[in-house]
Amino acid sequence: MTSVYAVPQTLAATATQSRHTRRMHYPVTPDGRYFVVRGRLWRCTDPGLDTPSREALTRELMSARRAKQDAMRHADLAGRATARARVDAAKRALGERGPVWWTDGAPDYNRHMACNTPYAAWFAALPE
Repeated sequence: MTSVYAVPQTLAATATQSRHTRRMHYPVTPDGRYFVVRGRLWRCTDPGLDTPSREALTRELMSARRAKQDAMRHADLAGRATARARVDAAKRALGERGPVWWTDGAPDYNRHMACNTPYAAWFAALPE
């Protein structure tokens, strides 16, 4: 059974409405390491993070993304660089960038096309 990873609405094409936010749902690899958007693998958040930490880091990530957007609107190059560093730090803390969070030695396929990875057969079997 394919699991689904909730992604903020700004990133996708198919939506379901929840009580407070609109979320997109993408297929997640059987091992739970990646979700797929337009055929590309994106690393999931470390499932070992406790809920309060994950939620705090997600809030920081969203705040940093808003700060980057504001800096770009105002042509603030220093503010943009600072905000980008905050985004990167939050994504690393969430396990979405940097060293992988799994411990079995498997390589990282983040940002690879699913069809060019060991997930190719799984991806090909997904419904359109």
